[in-house]
Amino acid sequence: MKCILILGDGMADEPIPQLGGKTPLGYARTPNMDRMVRDGACGMLQTIPEGFEPGSDIANMSILGYAPEKYYTGRGPLEALSMGIDLAPTDIAYRCNLVTVRDEIMADFSAGHITSAEGAALFASLAPHVPAVTIKAGVSYRNLLIVPHGSLADSTAPHDIVGKPISDYLPRNGDAQILLSCMAKSREVFRNHPVNVARVKAGKPPATQVWPWSGGRRPVFPRFSEKYHCRGGMISAVDLLNGIARCAGMEIITVPGATGYFDTDYMAKARYALDAIRRLDFVYVHIEAPDEAGHLGSIEEKVRAIENVDRVVGAIRKEFDGIVAVLPDHPTPIRIKTHSREPVPFVVTGKGTDKTTHFSEKEARSGMFGTKEATGFLSFLFS
Repeated sequence: MKCILILGDGMADEPIPQLGGKTPLGYARTPNMDRMVRDGACGMLQTIPEGFEPGSDIANMSILGYAPEKYYTGRGPLEALSMGIDLAPTDIAYRCNLVTVRDEIMADFSAGHITSAEGAALFASLAPHVPAVTIKAGVSYRNLLIVPHGSLADSTAPHDIVGKPISDYLPRNGDAQILLSCMAKSREVFRNHPVNVARVKAGKPPATQVWPWSGGRRPVFPRFSEKYHCRGGMISAVDLLNGIARCAGMEIITVPGATGYFDTDYMAKARYALDAIRRLDFVYVHIEAPDEAGHLGSIEEKVRAIENVDRVVGAIRKEFDGIVAVLPDHPTPIRIKTHSREPVPFVVTGKGTDKTTHFSEKEARSGMFGTKEATGFLSFLFS
């Protein structure tokens, strides 16, 4: 039986007073997910193993069945693989955000969702000033910094410290000195850069510096086809997810108009998933927008993003009669603007029915599947 998994990144949340005590998932108009619940059954999924930070890298690896305690080496190398960078065994690859820091406070972890073209121009200017490292421009604020013969530094994700002083979260140990030097040089180069001058003039936050984090060496995964004896594909606009897929030997399906933000082409993702499932056995459709809304602390944008995910669900189920699963990878609560580690709700059709009627955290807790560990989720779907 073929299967499509639709993942709304960060879609889970906490009850919010402004929504009448409902979560965004419980409040949003989701007729297609609700129909799935009535046609199928629900449960909860623990996606973050004990001892790991609740990152999208950890959660999505777990959902795909790759136990982080065995295979995780850091977010940076996964994104490097997605960008086609062949890391040497001694390289340390760090995710490298373009950020906005004001008065030593992390003001924006994405520099106002700076465009890829703007980011590339900033990195082109910075590269000659940091010859000891390799920097690679990616999508929007998501870039890479590679330290040859590196020694892993302790680092902090910038989206975890919005509104906080950066002095408490600077890189430590290992490659810390070279990373701090790159950060200092980026502040000099970016200060009066034409890209930032234009952004400020347009009322947009400037990219004041780089922020390296989550470094690691190249990981080695078992191939998806050997692990599950089927062919799998990944649809995502985010390098991290495509890096995980590349490590697993999954097909990476590029969708024109997919941006990893609120303006992504939701319906194009549905169309490409339906096309891919004709030749593949499993397609993982990753949608980033709910997570971005959570990090911004925007209730309105999160509800809208969830409703757009619901449109994808409806389009896929209209044309596909195999197993469909819908779930978040982790909560990104509006209250804290970052990820948390609580179990997430899931709904599956084609694996039985229960008495749940609406897709929400509250309903899923009473679903017949109970609480499962994420690393066994695909085996459960394929059984």
